[in-house]
Parts: sequence; C-alpha cells; structure tokens
Amino acid sequence: MTARKTLLDQDGVQLTVDDAVATVTLTNPAKRNAQSPALWRALAEAGRLLPGTVRVVVLKGEGKSFSAGLDRQAFTPEGFDGEPSFLDLARGTDEALDAEIAAYQEAFTWWRRSDIVSIAAVQGHAIGAGFQLALACDLRVCADDAQFAMRETSLGLVPDLTGTHPLVSLVGYARALEICATGRFVHAAEAERVGLANIVVPLAELAAAADDLTAALLAAPRDAVIETKALLRGAGDRTYDEQCVAERAAQARRLRDLAGLGE
Repeated sequence: MTARKTLLDQDGVQLTVDDAVATVTLTNPAKRNAQSPALWRALAEAGRLLPGTVRVVVLKGEGKSFSAGLDRQAFTPEGFDGEPSFLDLARGTDEALDAEIAAYQEAFTWWRRSDIVSIAAVQGHAIGAGFQLALACDLRVCADDAQFAMRETSLGLVPDLTGTHPLVSLVGYARALEICATGRFVHAAEAERVGLANIVVPLAELAAAADDLTAALLAAPRDAVIETKALLRGAGDRTYDEQCVAERAAQARRLRDLAGLGE
C-alpha cells in the first residue's frame, strides 16, 4: 500500500496523492475558500503535478463552503498585491487582457482531461468562480446544504472561467441563461433535479459519498474508462453517424488491446 503524499501546499491549495486517487483541497475556510489569481496559479500547478498513476481527482473545500467565489479584494481599486487590478486589465491592450484571462482559465481546464475523472465534493456556497470550479469537474457530489449561484452579471461581468459551456451542456440554454442572468441560488435539491448534481447526500455523508463514487470509478479498467469518457465528451460535436464511427473505432482498440494485439 502506498502512502499519501503531499505534492503541493500553497496559496490556499493542497494536492495530495494516494496511488490512483488525488485530492485537491481548498484550504482557506476563514474566507470561505475565496479565489484569487494566486490560487488559480496553484490550481493550474496541481494539474501539472499529477502523477501518471492518478485516475480520479477529488476536489473539495475545507470549512462550511466549497468556495464563495472571487475574493472581494479583487473589486478594490488596488486589487491584489502584485497582481494587475481590474482597472489595470481594462486599460491594457486586447492581447494582454486576453492573455491574462487565459492564464486564469488554466486553473479550470485540466479537470476534464480524458485520462482522469474529476469529482467536486460541494458543501455550502459555490458562488461565481466557485460555481465554475465545480462545473469544471466531470461529476458533482453535493451536500444537502449546497447552494450554487452565478453572480457575475450582477457585477456587470460575465462568467469567464470556463463555466458557461458545461452549464449549458448540463441544464440547457434557457435554464442556464435564467440562472446566470438572475444570479439566483440553485439549492441542492434543484441541482440534482436539473442535472447539476450527480448525487445529493446529508452533509455528514459527503466525504463518504465521494469515496464511494471514487471506488466505483476505479473498479472498471482504466483504458475502458478513458475511451468511454472521450466518446461521451466528443458526442455533442459529432453527428449521430459520426458518433457511430467513433464508437466502432474505440471498440476496435479495446478488443485488440484485450486480445494482446494493441500497439
């Protein structure tokens, strides 16, 4: 049995790895795991540090809330120490502004890699950037006190941390627009009903539910899960006939591999 190793612990993010399972923990409960550019850099680094043995990544937040969104310091004129303020970004060139936001997004993009399955274990508030971080994961296990909200529009902004695509994919355009434009809370029961949450459990059972889902994901052969995830991820961009072709090609690879004839 391998020992759990801590590979990263900085700027409110901790990464631990135990063989096939990695755990990414937001570690600033005093601020309800509010997010900042430093935290986003740490999250992106966690993705780069994942060993090849990892099959499942569990994302969780310490304390009462998963993540209450962007740290309010971002909205002050000076912003964060050592970081460009919103005013600085607005005054920059289009290219510089685009590059800065693209760097922020790197914290949110790696969770959907085909070689891993990511699970967000969500309790309490998941607001704005916190909502988008939960949406960045493949699956969401939620406590019954979970509350999602996309508050960017109330601030005159848009959700720009990769959350719009998965939100529309999960709940459809009309409901996604209503959730984003109103900024209202989506509570756990509704989240499960509309497809945002895969599982809702009492708060005391959240960690166990995430562990159970992790174990179930690890029970199937890794390559079969990778191929299946890739098939499902690409299905929305393919026609029915194209998806049939992709299924045949994937199954041919699996059969050859099982027969010992793979490359």
